[in-house]
Amino acid sequence: MTAKSEIEITDASASSCCGGDSCGTGAADVQAEGSVTTVYKVTGMTCGHCEGAISGEISALPGVTSVTAVASTGLVTVVSEAPLDESAVRDAVDEAGYELAGQA
Repeated sequence: MTAKSEIEITDASASSCCGGDSCGTGAADVQAEGSVTTVYKVTGMTCGHCEGAISGEISALPGVTSVTAVASTGLVTVVSEAPLDESAVRDAVDEAGYELAGQA
């Protein structure tokens, strides 16, 4: 099992969260291309399977271009075309069987 799972959805031009000052801020940041990176804290992740389950559910939300879940930190980084409704993200995380603690 891996410590990191990443799913690229449809937009190969989406920038990573480490492309600028947004890494580790925990806030939603608008990227140069108009995408938004938001970092969430999720409780209950322990392994690569957990990462994949959460990534799969969140990636199905409209406008999401990439999801990176890291079980060791409990952080889920979501890149989307526009800010996401937190209740939709919460529902996706719940569907995967985990709990969204909020934005990191």
